[in-house]
Amino acid sequence: MTLTPIAANQALNDDPRRYAHLSTIRLEDPDAVARAAKSRRRHPELKSGRQNFIVAADHPARGALAVGSDPVAMADRRQLLDRLQIALANPAVDGVLASPDIMDDLLLLGALDGKLVFGSMNRGGLSGLVNELDDRFTGHTAAALAALGADGGKMLTRICLGDPDTVATLEATAKAIDSLAERKLIAMVEPFLSVRENGRVRNDLSTNAVIKSIAIAEGLGSTSAYTWMKLPVVAEMERVMAATTMPTVLLGGDPEGTQDEVFASWQAALALPGVQGLTVGRTLLYPADGDVAGAVATAASLLHHTAEVSE
Repeated sequence: MTLTPIAANQALNDDPRRYAHLSTIRLEDPDAVARAAKSRRRHPELKSGRQNFIVAADHPARGALAVGSDPVAMADRRQLLDRLQIALANPAVDGVLASPDIMDDLLLLGALDGKLVFGSMNRGGLSGLVNELDDRFTGHTAAALAALGADGGKMLTRICLGDPDTVATLEATAKAIDSLAERKLIAMVEPFLSVRENGRVRNDLSTNAVIKSIAIAEGLGSTSAYTWMKLPVVAEMERVMAATTMPTVLLGGDPEGTQDEVFASWQAALALPGVQGLTVGRTLLYPADGDVAGAVATAASLLHHTAEVSE
């Protein structure tokens, strides 16, 4: 996929110094991040029958900068912040999933007022790292998320039956789920059954593999009361969603196929019971045509916002 630069009529501006004030604040007044978090208006609340739309922006912290054929699409932080602010300006976008560095920038920019906030907890399994599956928790902690007034934390949980590092990742994930639950924060668990091929880690996106990953992940921790699933859209999503009773958000990943095909697959999956919404990043922040606002608006139109029927 070849990317078109962000549309000129959408860019906040093209001044290379447009985010220089963030560096100044970080230098002279680092406590401003905590003050911004404390003064932020929270998201109203989560409700059954109203699907949520969360924009993901934690890829760079794992060294995953590529989108399509561009290996460094997400490298320019100014461009990323522009795109995130365009997305978050749409009132249908409920919130963000981000690593601490990006989260702090967005707080200082005042872009998270009234939004859901999810922190990215484990980013130690760097893309291409020799021990990538030893995915240590190097990002947000549950205590830090509580202090920020966040709604929860997300953890990538790759399960490779042929790699001994998997058990450490599972144990760390279970402890993080418990730590979040103690603070009544959501644990958004993103499980994959993974394999190594030619020295690289590949996630198995077959239906049976996704179902098996769910079975393992939803049993982690001493309670599942605050656990959500974050799952890929694959074939036979009816079978996938039959594998869990937990609220589930759909992830976008690095998309294959045309944008229309991707949106059609999301629309079908969003109609299934238990699907609470979308948590999507690169697909919408870096659309092939450069129209971030248009891609976000189209995705938002797929969500279901209906009142729950009481019996």
